[in-house]
Amino acid sequence: DLTREAIAAVMGVALVHDDSVAAVITNMFASRGRYMAANNLRQALVPVGATIIPQTRGTAPGLICPVSVGGVDKVVYAVPGVPHEMKEMVERAVLPDLRRRSGDTGTIVSRTLRTWGESESGLNERLDPLIAQLDETGNPTLAFLASGWEGLKVRLTAKAATAAEAESLLDTWDAEVRLLVGEHVFAVDDETMESATLALMRDQGLTLGLAESVTGGLVAGRLTAVPGASDVLRGAVVSYASEVKFDLLEVPPGPVVSEAAAAAMASGIRRVLGADVGLALTGVAGPAEQDGMPVGTLCVGIDDGRVVVTRTFRLPGQREQMRQMSVITALD
Repeated sequence: DLTREAIAAVMGVALVHDDSVAAVITNMFASRGRYMAANNLRQALVPVGATIIPQTRGTAPGLICPVSVGGVDKVVYAVPGVPHEMKEMVERAVLPDLRRRSGDTGTIVSRTLRTWGESESGLNERLDPLIAQLDETGNPTLAFLASGWEGLKVRLTAKAATAAEAESLLDTWDAEVRLLVGEHVFAVDDETMESATLALMRDQGLTLGLAESVTGGLVAGRLTAVPGASDVLRGAVVSYASEVKFDLLEVPPGPVVSEAAAAAMASGIRRVLGADVGLALTGVAGPAEQDGMPVGTLCVGIDDGRVVVTRTFRLPGQREQMRQMSVITALD
């Protein structure tokens, strides 16, 4: 990494060893019982006159470096490239420093509504009248982001004198968005389809059992990534081979990519795991069709002990994208 050297050259100053940064780096390696290569201490080199942004998640500190260009005071920020380290440091140190330097006391706040069940173009069409209104007002702004199995995100960003005023503005336009696409909104900000699903089942005192074929355990993986999932999720069976479907889940002989197979898988997993609800996924991720079904076919079955519901979906994309889409579609 040549960032330090480059910044020091632009500043016209030397690099000096900072003992406090070196101690943090050394202690972090020691606490993990790992060998520390000597070149790690290059991260303790700081341009003279720079301010250190202490590291809280890794070893490399950030730097706030004053630079004079043509007699005008400017600043260079250097932060680690690891995304979670970078984002935390920008929020904690860079943005507050920028606000202080600019004299702008305003606050920018964003809220992301996560949606599923509508295409990006379809969502855009539904929101067209609202987008036209926001184009006129200029505050807040609205943006779309297609994010795979995290859903289609609708982000509202408002600027105001205080955070409370910005949140109030977001509340107003959040309600307007929901009037147009409310049935497709499943979560807000850092919530996910899996955390929303677990919360709804937990509220109703329900447990869940999974039978996965086409997704090969992806649904269980996503659910168990949510802290506290064990009070809802009983477990999962990756019934990838047809024989496992027949022998363990008692799926009747016949095509395994069908609503009938999905229904039997859901009932079977509910019985095997003693769950209140059984959710099953079977389908065709590719590269070739199966049981006469084209690539992109997903069959979902749900058995809650009272009724069995099945649905067939045609999902886009290549193998991995189709499998990801299957997760969020089935949970939805």
